[in-house]
Amino acid sequence: MPEPLSPADIAAMPRSEFGFPGPLRDRLVAAILDGAKTATTGLLADYTWDDEPLPEAGDHSAVLDSEDRPVAVIEVTEVRVVPLGEVDFAHVADEGEGHATVAQWRTEHERFWNGADLRRLREESGLSADGFTVDDTTSVVLERFRLVADLRPLGSG
Repeated sequence: MPEPLSPADIAAMPRSEFGFPGPLRDRLVAAILDGAKTATTGLLADYTWDDEPLPEAGDHSAVLDSEDRPVAVIEVTEVRVVPLGEVDFAHVADEGEGHATVAQWRTEHERFWNGADLRRLREESGLSADGFTVDDTTSVVLERFRLVADLRPLGSG
């Protein structure tokens, strides 16, 4: 995106929400803004349940903070769908969340994917995840991205 982004450009972009509003999102957004987080992982099933297309390289989105304000623009650079058991430490490190091992990363991600907030969101959408389990064969979407723009007012970052 060589041209400066206008408010209309940003308003028209899809939204990227990392985690749920609160401490987790605040931590993830801060890691994006400081350059530590350049990757993320989602369950393929969540895209299917939400009837949402997978991201594609070149896609841009506005990253929302815990107050639903756009604070950054990111560009997807790579998307892969792999079994959870194939996620490697390079991807874990690029998620920028400070995990020392793939096992530690996986434990925290499974806690999130199986957590009450995500389960409630699925139920509110009329989805039933009864019998859904996460294991080595569960398909996950590995997404890499780059920070295109920091939208915070000057002096706030």
